[in-house]
Amino acid sequence: MKQVEVAVIGTGWCGGIRAETLAHSALVDKLHICEIRPDRLEEVRQLTNPATATLDYQDIVRNDAISVVYISTTPEQTHYPIARDCLRAGKHVLLEKPIAMEFWEADDLINLASQNGVKFTIGYSQRFNTKVAYAKKQIASGALGRVVNVMVSRHLSRSLGKKIASRVRLSPAVMESTHDLDFVFWMLEPAKPVRVYSQGAYGYMKDVNGSYDCMWSTVTMDDGTLVVVGGGWNLPPSYPNFCATWIEITGTEGALMLDDTHRDKWLNTMSEGTRYPMSTMPGEQVDHVFAGQMGPETLHFLECVLLDKPVMVAPEHARMVMETYRAADLSAELNEPVDLPLSNSALAAIADMTQAASAGQ
Repeated sequence: MKQVEVAVIGTGWCGGIRAETLAHSALVDKLHICEIRPDRLEEVRQLTNPATATLDYQDIVRNDAISVVYISTTPEQTHYPIARDCLRAGKHVLLEKPIAMEFWEADDLINLASQNGVKFTIGYSQRFNTKVAYAKKQIASGALGRVVNVMVSRHLSRSLGKKIASRVRLSPAVMESTHDLDFVFWMLEPAKPVRVYSQGAYGYMKDVNGSYDCMWSTVTMDDGTLVVVGGGWNLPPSYPNFCATWIEITGTEGALMLDDTHRDKWLNTMSEGTRYPMSTMPGEQVDHVFAGQMGPETLHFLECVLLDKPVMVAPEHARMVMETYRAADLSAELNEPVDLPLSNSALAAIADMTQAASAGQ
């Protein structure tokens, strides 16, 4: 059996899931972990029994025996320099979303992967949601006819939203709707987005990081399909789950409704009342199985490397998603539609908007 040495850089919530998944895989010869917090590094070391555990990611970069790296670092500004160094060292990389903070960074990473002949992908784990995979299959089979409209509504709990929003000043479109834009564009291939109109509403999160509580974006595809994506992160603390999603797909020959609100599992206890368990977006380990998407996604990338198969998410696709959610931010700021691909004037406006937001932090 072919095996490889792998590393996880950043072992917080998502990185911890990936490290535990890899520690249990027969495809992994040796696991290496990196984390800047000594207490968390020790915690994950005890969980995964890695070959090495380090506080400096350059130890991973310099180790020629490591061929596959999963980058799960925060804040998101760390994605580019760490991914750049790993790709330069000739390592295959799975990078959590977003692919980068700036377009030139995304382009540089894509070029580096191509020049060095290594696999590079972005962690859009919702493609491993069985309901989303089923929708992709139904559309591809023609069962729905020509798709006319796709609507996705995704809302997170306030506690999780505050955790995400407190570490970086990015909008719900960038941090949450990005997943939905990814899998919708994937389902509708080869159609591409040509126009975005977005609106946002302020509420609880404005005092946390100046962000909207929710954003709704209408995306027009080049074949006329209408995509509407809503994302928010302010469900009240009493809401019984972490993430609730509803998806509607209508076509000329049929319709498909997907309930991913996790109301099919009810737990009621004296201490916490009613909860909908296993409702996080990444998923979680449940005894001997993984409930959710991130576990299968982690192993799939490893299989792509070992079997030399195409990655599930091409980095060029992730860049297109990036362009769309940045256009959504600009549209909400200008209160008008924004065309895709972004024009030079739109790119300049986004740069100005980003600079103003940074100055206001």
